Amino acid sequence: MPVAANSIKFGTDGWRGVIGDEFTFERVALVAPLAAKVLLNTYGEKVGSRTIVVGHDRRFMAEDFARKVAEVVSAAGFDVLLTDTFAPTPAFSWAAKQQNALGALVITASHNPGKYLGLKVKSAFGGSVPPEVTQQIEALLSAEALPPASIPGKIEIFNPWRSYCEGLEGKVNIAKIRDAISTGKLTVFADVMHGAAAGGLAMLLGNEVKEINSNRDPLFGGGAPEPLPKYLSHLFEVMRNHRETNQAGLTVALVFDGDSDRIAAVDKQGNFLSSQILIPILIDHLTLRRGFQGEIVKTVSGSDLMPRVAALHNLSIFETPVGYKYIADRMLETQVLLGGEESGGIGYGSHIPERDALLSALYVLEAIVESGLDLGDYYRHLQEQTGFTSAYDRIDLPLASMEVRSRLLQQLQSQPLTEIAGKAVIDCQTIDGYKFRLADQSWLMIRFSGTEPVLRLYCEAPTLEQVHQTLAWAKDWAE
Repeated sequence: MPVAANSIKFGTDGWRGVIGDEFTFERVALVAPLAAKVLLNTYGEKVGSRTIVVGHDRRFMAEDFARKVAEVVSAAGFDVLLTDTFAPTPAFSWAAKQQNALGALVITASHNPGKYLGLKVKSAFGGSVPPEVTQQIEALLSAEALPPASIPGKIEIFNPWRSYCEGLEGKVNIAKIRDAISTGKLTVFADVMHGAAAGGLAMLLGNEVKEINSNRDPLFGGGAPEPLPKYLSHLFEVMRNHRETNQAGLTVALVFDGDSDRIAAVDKQGNFLSSQILIPILIDHLTLRRGFQGEIVKTVSGSDLMPRVAALHNLSIFETPVGYKYIADRMLETQVLLGGEESGGIGYGSHIPERDALLSALYVLEAIVESGLDLGDYYRHLQEQTGFTSAYDRIDLPLASMEVRSRLLQQLQSQPLTEIAGKAVIDCQTIDGYKFRLADQSWLMIRFSGTEPVLRLYCEAPTLEQVHQTLAWAKDWAE
């Protein structure tokens, strides 16, 4: 068997590993041509080309790994479009579709800490490949490595930003947003978390956008490039200082993860707004002011505010397991207005079936400018309209071992929970983990990582105090 092939496993969005340990040049050189072969088998007949887009983010040696991918994929007989710079993962998904390629291979570890790198496999249609594609790649890893082709493909260098930005500009009222910023009606901060969104909003909206954490830092300030409050202390400080000296006008901060496919925001008052809040705002804005129609696709961990806002506009809801690839699958089947997940990934039926933080940022800014509301005020307006107020949080709980994971899973299956934190369980949904609806309109979701001993606990309840009480109960139960 090729070197450590059995340790290469694709998760919900790609293969990731610690640089120099699981993620090495040798393993990347093994996986990449096999991924290209599966993309050819899957999409070759439809697209009629042998081109693979190769991209990367700003992580340690990401460009070197991308170059290795280009070399081994070319040696296997494929033509390669190799990026000349870092860019958001959605930019490479966009390029795959625009260039009529078989797909894209992107060197990124998304929101993981700096010691990780990874490989995302994107499809010819411009989104995440379905699980059966990554399963085929894993199956080929147990066979011999792909031999070099008699005639290697060519490697062409390209800039991924130009076409991508042009595509995004055409989807929003870009002139109105630019005017609001240039005239001081709207102040925009962008925390790119040292990641691949750096420079993106400035290209789209001009240099008045106030970007922070824009330098390349492979250690991500000692944290992780994930849009969560615990990693945003610098941004909160910047917003607080701005608030003390600038009371007039609309203000928002947009937060991008490491490869710019996830988004969060901070409102003028310094409140963190996850996609659990942004998605209902976007549903309302795109329906009310853009006239968009279609199904709303949400993961099972999404807020109950989403279906309530959808109901205001007579939109249907479709629920999927956690993982954007399930949303992308649905986007290929029917007309979708918006698909989103609680971890920050949001995509649009008017775009490629891919979560895209820069497009989400533009739609959020358009919603602010056209409504004249600060994001926090917009959120409260929707709560009043729907008569629904809630708080949300989640924790990822490390377990002692995979054996503990198996024991807890067995316990949930054999001894179903009937009461949680003193509240009766009225329903249990099992499309992904266990989602328990409780008597007070709150819910707790217990979901196990498929690849590591980690328990993910999600909760939405009427108040943050109730959320924390329920999560504390769940943690005690697990331990």
